[in-house]
Amino acid sequence: MVSSAAATVEAYLTELPPERRAVVATVRALVNAHLPAGYVECMHWGMISWEIPLSRYPVTYNKQPLAYAALAAQKNNYALYLMCGYADPHVEQDLRAAYAAAGLKLDMGKSCLRFRKLDALLQPAVAAVIASTPVETYIARYEASRVRN
Repeated sequence: MVSSAAATVEAYLTELPPERRAVVATVRALVNAHLPAGYVECMHWGMISWEIPLSRYPVTYNKQPLAYAALAAQKNNYALYLMCGYADPHVEQDLRAAYAAAGLKLDMGKSCLRFRKLDALLQPAVAAVIASTPVETYIARYEASRVRN
């Protein structure tokens, strides 16, 4: 995984070659346009991250902000991490169904949606995933996942 030491999103974008910067900037704008209120954009984990700040929710298992989504230009592709989709199986199912209906191949791990070109990213479906989970709901899902019987 390619990781950046950039301290700001703007610095991260400046590091990228122009053609890769254009793709990342487009996906970033898509995420920001559909992001529910309460999440913040920052650089974390060496990539652009959207998360719930510790000032809002400080009780995470790793003492780090609760990550919602992240975006990186990797060596051979782009990676959009959709933790919000991984946390809700219905959201992931809707994403998979949208890709199938569009006839596009979905290259996805547990939360990582990989794509090599912007036209391989089904933007309306990604926008729906990003818009799917308000902060309070995401926190509730996180807390439910941490309960041990």
